[in-house]
Amino acid sequence: MNTDAEIRIRVQQQFGRVARAYQTSPTFATGIDLELLLRLAAVRPGERALDVATGAGHTAKLLAQHGAHVIALDLTPSMLHVARETLREADSEGSCLFLAGDATALPLRSASMALVTCRIAPHHFPSPHHFLAEVARVLQPGGRFILVDNLGPDDPALAHALDELERQRDPSHVHSLSRRAWLDGLRTVGLVPDVVMEVQRWHNWKEWTERSGMTSDQRAELEAWFLSQPALLAYLGAHVEEGSILGFRDDKLIVRAWRR
Repeated sequence: MNTDAEIRIRVQQQFGRVARAYQTSPTFATGIDLELLLRLAAVRPGERALDVATGAGHTAKLLAQHGAHVIALDLTPSMLHVARETLREADSEGSCLFLAGDATALPLRSASMALVTCRIAPHHFPSPHHFLAEVARVLQPGGRFILVDNLGPDDPALAHALDELERQRDPSHVHSLSRRAWLDGLRTVGLVPDVVMEVQRWHNWKEWTERSGMTSDQRAELEAWFLSQPALLAYLGAHVEEGSILGFRDDKLIVRAWRR
């Protein structure tokens, strides 16, 4: 079992070496999940917003462009450097503060944020419960939280196989939670969901594996393993032609929840 500290080190090592790839990745720079996050956030000009695990800064950029004063927080310094570039290129750097920090121990005052967002990151966190508790702590009463993350299946065997696929591709992956686990966790910390939806995106196999910095040998090994998992191939709707994986479906959970 990895300790929380070991998981954080692995995250910094992994994303430190591939930060630039996340700036240009279409999965992160665009997508229906990003559009829905912005719509659900309903940004109010001048309000304080926190984007947790901001990565290359794509969510923070949109929040700033819609008038929020944004804190872009990430555990990995090189990711924050790339995020700053993303906002600078969009002429939004002046509306954003870049802060190195841990999602499970946010370096912010209680009840200081009107809006918190986190997109496609919590499956890397060592403790989703501590993360949600921190979100609830920093949100003002009536504040809102928008979550987007990989959706794990309810079936334990499939969940294990999906985590193994993710972990072989990116060793900083921890666990993709199910819909039920997320909703139970939100309610436990006093966050009340009012919008819950699932969207499907498509991963191009080549782009997905190259983005994480895999070598050609590692990619071939992972492809062979994936092809040996018929239940997982079916669950993810994988497109296989002549023994090669072209892509697969990726389910995202999107939730808006309010602080009591």
